[in-house]
Amino acid sequence: MSDVKKRRFDPLALLLRAPEAGIAFVGVILIIAFELSSSNFITNANIETVSQFFAPWAIIACGEIMLLICGEVDLSVGQVFALAPFIMHAVALAGVPLIVGVIVALAVSAFLGLCIGLISVLLRVPSFITTLGALLLINGITLTFSGGFPVDTPDNLLGTILGGWQYSEIFWAIGLAFVMHMVLRHTRWGLHTVAVGGNATGAAEAGIHVARIKIGNFITCSVLGGFAGILNAFHVTSIDPNAGGSNVMFLAIASAVIGGTSLLGGSGTILGGLVGAAVLGILQDGFTLLGINAFTFDIITGAAILITMISNVQIADLRRRRRI
Repeated sequence: MSDVKKRRFDPLALLLRAPEAGIAFVGVILIIAFELSSSNFITNANIETVSQFFAPWAIIACGEIMLLICGEVDLSVGQVFALAPFIMHAVALAGVPLIVGVIVALAVSAFLGLCIGLISVLLRVPSFITTLGALLLINGITLTFSGGFPVDTPDNLLGTILGGWQYSEIFWAIGLAFVMHMVLRHTRWGLHTVAVGGNATGAAEAGIHVARIKIGNFITCSVLGGFAGILNAFHVTSIDPNAGGSNVMFLAIASAVIGGTSLLGGSGTILGGLVGAAVLGILQDGFTLLGINAFTFDIITGAAILITMISNVQIADLRRRRRI
């Protein structure tokens, strides 16, 4: 018999290989703490509420993670979230099937992502600046298009399938996260995305079309933002021009960063973003149940991002030392 060395459980090695494990542990601790503080936390009604909190920004986080990994960011996706449902509604009012309205809204979302990608990549304008300008531009278009007033969503079977049932948004969030996880981990596109974020020059020399990867991820992020907006509109049965915006965008990026995605590019996981979004949703809902001021949530979210960024730098250094 050959000697088999038993591997000891190494929490540090697990954290280095799967940084989302740490934030998942924090999430479990929060659930226990909130349930002990309020017996109404782990109930069917409250679980639905938590899912409504974080599902939209979890979907958007999937797109932001792809962008962040390849070294870019989209600050305008929250405004695409608000605009897409109005486009869908306008097309549906013209008498065409609702599915056509959804497709047109997603096509417009993709076009906006394409424009942002072309400006950022081909014209070499930093994506932070490009998308900051697009944020204001798309917000103005949404307010002009809607007149600043909310409208009701069309009453349709498709709307019920997309967002009109109890756990619709979280179902879509988990499904889309799974698809994006497979794309990132098991396709050439995902491999090239990581390579571009790690070393764009080296990736280009290796034959990777850097511009195509980045522009494609801008389009993906915008489409996911538009789709999340449509789902949310059907779930709340109202299309609000002030829905989403900067708040949902910042929460999506916070979910990605807290879940282990580096703002410096080259590393990140879809699973981490989903877990990060869930933890933020748990925090927000728990604070609401306990009557804690909403501003406290912003303080903790900001602190969590700073702590996570510091941790990411330290973890990257440890990975290099331990060659993980």
